[in-house]
Amino acid sequence: MARADLARFPRRRYSPAPSPIAFLPHFTKALGGPRVWIKRDDTLGLFPGGNKTRKLEFLVADALQQGCDTLVTCGAPQSNHCRITLSAAVHEGLRCRFVIEERIPGSYRDDANGNHFLFRLMGVEDLTVVPAGTDMAAAMRRVADDVAAQGRKAYVIPGGGSNALGGLGYVACAQELAQQMKEQDLRFDRVVVGSGSSGTHGGLVAGFLAEGLDVPITGVGVSRDPADQAPLVLREAQAVCDLLELGVTVPAEKVRCVGGYWQPKYSVPNAAMVEAVQLLARTEAILLDPVYTGKIMAGLIGMARSGEIGRDEDVLFVHTGGMPSLFAYRDVLAP
Repeated sequence: MARADLARFPRRRYSPAPSPIAFLPHFTKALGGPRVWIKRDDTLGLFPGGNKTRKLEFLVADALQQGCDTLVTCGAPQSNHCRITLSAAVHEGLRCRFVIEERIPGSYRDDANGNHFLFRLMGVEDLTVVPAGTDMAAAMRRVADDVAAQGRKAYVIPGGGSNALGGLGYVACAQELAQQMKEQDLRFDRVVVGSGSSGTHGGLVAGFLAEGLDVPITGVGVSRDPADQAPLVLREAQAVCDLLELGVTVPAEKVRCVGGYWQPKYSVPNAAMVEAVQLLARTEAILLDPVYTGKIMAGLIGMARSGEIGRDEDVLFVHTGGMPSLFAYRDVLAP
């Protein structure tokens, strides 16, 4: 299979260097194994970094190529994706509008801290709040139509930036990781990553296939259990492979999803998340967020304690960002 050729796609560059990989000695000791490493995608460009930065390099480049002047996207009230999309818009001199889905009734507050504060600070042009279950694609189309009625041109980005084009960002990450492993003589027994809108997980699966990286990827669900999540990831990975014209069918066994750590609901705190956020902060001074990375790290901790991850394994945790939303959960995390 040919190596993925990303050069034929327009791309903006928002990060000055590859995100670093570091060993977590104190966290590893506290956990009692496995040896845990971290890839710091939370340090990527576009304030203050995160996995959406990689996706937006391709999505925003496409928007600019099409002559669009406004980005339209969607997410939950504390959406990291919305915040980084707005950051990209500001960087490029574009306007930005959101459709916010109130997935938990009563969870939206216009005076909220965290990412919502940053939406206002960085100048989101408009923000439409809709109830849970709304057809978000249709809602974004209505916003785009309103932009068009003003003589402008909108570019609609799906939730999480998760489509085949956005998924190229994590093919690029796979290429970057393969180079780092070679240069630093690193070997990993598995990679642990979040699995939500599926772009990051699916893009990595496609990228690992293209790079010939024979390392299992475990996706910890942040909103669904495996029966519902795995098909989304497989579909995303296949769409990315098809866009790259790799001529490969993604094997279903390459998509491994783990559930049980996101309950009771998406974005609602649980005790395992609180422990994970506090443990990494107090052993390594690295901050996780309560909606995504905190629950993903809770999954890694849970699998280590159950023996599903062996004590002698070297595990790479992909830190996908989200730090600003910590400030909306202060009463839970630092009572």
